[in-house]
Amino acid sequence: MSHYGSCEIAPIQSLVGQMGRRWVMGVISQLEDGHFYLEDLTASVEIDLSKAKVTTGFLSENTIVVAEGEMLVNGIYQVITCGFPPLEERDKSLKSLAQHDFFGGGTLTKEETLRLAELEKRSLNDMFVILSDIWVDSEEAMGKLETVLDGFESQEVVPSLFVFMGNFCSHPCNLSFHSFSSLRSQFGKLGQMIGAHQRLKEHSRFMFIPGPEDAGPSTALPRCPLPKYLTEELQKHIPNAIFASNPCRVKFYTQEIVFFRHDLLYRMRRSCLMPPSTEETDDPFEHLVATITHQSHLCPLPLIVQPIIWNYDHCLHLYPSPHTIVLGDKSEQKAFKYTGITCFNPGSFSNDSTFVAYRPCTQEVELSAL
Repeated sequence: MSHYGSCEIAPIQSLVGQMGRRWVMGVISQLEDGHFYLEDLTASVEIDLSKAKVTTGFLSENTIVVAEGEMLVNGIYQVITCGFPPLEERDKSLKSLAQHDFFGGGTLTKEETLRLAELEKRSLNDMFVILSDIWVDSEEAMGKLETVLDGFESQEVVPSLFVFMGNFCSHPCNLSFHSFSSLRSQFGKLGQMIGAHQRLKEHSRFMFIPGPEDAGPSTALPRCPLPKYLTEELQKHIPNAIFASNPCRVKFYTQEIVFFRHDLLYRMRRSCLMPPSTEETDDPFEHLVATITHQSHLCPLPLIVQPIIWNYDHCLHLYPSPHTIVLGDKSEQKAFKYTGITCFNPGSFSNDSTFVAYRPCTQEVELSAL
């Protein structure tokens, strides 16, 4: 239902022998080279997108779409308009799924939730500092990081959380990379540098999220935390450091914040089947945010482009929609509030000296740079 009235979604199987316009919903897949199909639980039909009018977002293989069109005599479904399924608001999702714990921290009683909401209102000074691409093997990057830490050390209230996202090395840690022992000692130096800032060490938490080119068993998502071998030295200096997976979720009182470090914008644009609509916006980051929120998935790319560990695909789900999504990407720094969800990219610290100071209480994003 919408203010245009209502439309009925037909199963793809029922399109056979039907004339006139029909609405269908399915996933776009390439069942034969160069031929795209729309697939639902009943059947699949070849589609022609050449005349389609699309809504905001990147239309790629593996995305779920709602399409209006008609069957042609040759058995191809001619798409007239096409867009992503409407987004369900977080409150609606939670109401219909009461008592289900999607976060994984245990279900809370109504009293506990109200108490957390009360505490959240009082935590106006809480601030998260998020930096992406911290190359521990680059003296320039480490010098810039020291400047940032010095700045926050001298503030009246220190940030409650520092989030350091990968990549942590200026070269990809692939099979041709052989300097793991020096990388380990460089992580140790990073630990020493943080440890030298006494107030930050005592009052702030530090979280490390691996990047797409960091050391790990494979490039498939979700990625496990940084290997212990690399982080042991660092942990001696900061015992309460958190080594998280990628993506990872943080609960701030009642709010849910998702952190994801992946060069998603470049890859989504490469996998796009047709240019996105410029009617509402021509900013690629806004198109990316619209895509992942409507797909309720952090990485709606074809599996050939980005493999996903099937048993852990639920880690990439964005349902019920979180309050904040932090997309660490090497593209330029951006912030965008979409349908009540705050999304931002802190930018690449080692390349552009950009980072973000985020106040979760007011959902205020301060785009910062040295």
